[in-house]
Amino acid sequence: MSNQYHTTVLLEEAVDGLAIKPDGVYVDATFGGGGHSRAILEKLGKEGRLVAFDQDVDAWQNIPDDERLIKVPENFKYMRRFLRLHGYTQVDGILADLGVSSFQFDTAERGFSIRYDGPLDMRMDKRSELTAAEVVQKYSEADLHQLFEKYGEVRNAKELARHLVAERKGQRIETIATLKALLGPVIRGNPMRYLAQVFQALRIEVNSELDVLKELLEQSVACLGPGGRLSVISFHSLEDRIVKQFIKKGRWSEVGMFETPEPSQLKPINAKPIEPTAVEMKRNPRSRSARLRVAEKI
Repeated sequence: MSNQYHTTVLLEEAVDGLAIKPDGVYVDATFGGGGHSRAILEKLGKEGRLVAFDQDVDAWQNIPDDERLIKVPENFKYMRRFLRLHGYTQVDGILADLGVSSFQFDTAERGFSIRYDGPLDMRMDKRSELTAAEVVQKYSEADLHQLFEKYGEVRNAKELARHLVAERKGQRIETIATLKALLGPVIRGNPMRYLAQVFQALRIEVNSELDVLKELLEQSVACLGPGGRLSVISFHSLEDRIVKQFIKKGRWSEVGMFETPEPSQLKPINAKPIEPTAVEMKRNPRSRSARLRVAEKI
């Protein structure tokens, strides 16, 4: 089932980056198809433990029968809370494979892909209420402009927002086909790339992806023990920028003129992000945009 669910990206590189100790405690923040989890378990001894998070109920069809794995069916923004609940104040490594799984992309009713028609959903956690249809149908023109510009980097975000607000007055925009048809007059440049940017913006908004990534990074510093490793795979520049900045600076806010900034508690293991090999990109085209950054807790 796991191969059908998701083709794991940068499998060996991300797991090797954790420098796994057989008796260590590790976190897979994004269980997904279980590829990274299985690779971690293979390197753990009988005393080792893996705490795996995933908010998508469909992901848990892939869970291996292994008593060393602790299942947490929640968003990784609750990582620190659930680690404490299971008796772990510090861990030896944290891995996060951000973005959308192959299963989510390829399941029409999940609404993530521009290739299929289906409900305009895009929820990674089907228990949450906000869908992409709600965003398109109810957000103000100003809010739509901001999210398409910020999260999708859409060049004509203002025109797009104005167009959607005008068009939704006469109809409900509840399916992918309806949205794609409405976007025709405002598409600029490559249509597939444009639609991908729009869908990315909606998906990030629906799932608060950048906010929960920031929470994960902040909690990682608190949860990792000295020498513990953080291994993060991102799939677009917005995510990668956040990961890079946090590893370098250890904070989000600017430091005041008369303040001395605290040094980052993380040090990068690689000067540049690790990218998929040509062989992997050929085997799995979706891996092309993947970037892996590994850091160690000082």
